[in-house]
Amino acid sequence: MTGLLAYEDSRGSGTPVVLVHAFPFDRRMWRRQQESLARHDVRTIAVDLAGFGDSRTMVRHSVDQHADDLVRVLDHVGATNAIVVGLSMGGYVAMAFARRHPERLAGLLLADTRSSGDTDDAKQGRAANIERARREGSVAVFDAMTKAWPSAPDPAHVAEMRAIASDQSAEGVIAALEMMRDRPDATPRLAEIRVPASIIVGREDELTPPPLAEIMARAIPGATLHVLEGAGHFTNVERPAEFDAVLLNLVHRNSD
Repeated sequence: MTGLLAYEDSRGSGTPVVLVHAFPFDRRMWRRQQESLARHDVRTIAVDLAGFGDSRTMVRHSVDQHADDLVRVLDHVGATNAIVVGLSMGGYVAMAFARRHPERLAGLLLADTRSSGDTDDAKQGRAANIERARREGSVAVFDAMTKAWPSAPDPAHVAEMRAIASDQSAEGVIAALEMMRDRPDATPRLAEIRVPASIIVGREDELTPPPLAEIMARAIPGATLHVLEGAGHFTNVERPAEFDAVLLNLVHRNSD
């Protein structure tokens, strides 16, 4: 397996914050966090996971392979370790990174994600979305996902995310759906994490609801849980100020 992920490096100071995007998007979903952290001279590295954005020609079949891709980026930019931030699918990759490369992990933020593997019902949903992507493309998968958003999402947020989703290839989306379907249960290994960790979830997140965030917060020693009121599944877009405050606090905890 060769190749380097496309990434955007702000070249700020201190331990870099690696931003790992959700499905089916790319690094553009982190623009608010990149701008916010730049004002504090915090270095961010936003990546396009294999199959997405400018990494669309790369193919990966497991969360472990995606996690190893992050290490190659760190090696390329000369970073010893990083604070890894993952939202939804990005959280699956972040947890695999923590398991496979604990010596490269300086801090961890998991947002709107879950540590458990797919249930049978979830796997059926993945299969339906795979067929949807084949027939109608990536944006149709996004449209199906929005049914699990809060009852009245901000139309501007939906339009923003839909535009990013529409740029993704069906092939990349299908590969990611298969990867998520087959990922292992990460819960048993969370207790091994020994770095500052924060968990964020939207109060109205129906895809990965607060009880699942509570499981991760209890399992990771010293983790803090933050439930953002009025937010659904994409807390970094829906509640950026609150999200950024949690992230900056994690950065400061890492530097203490």
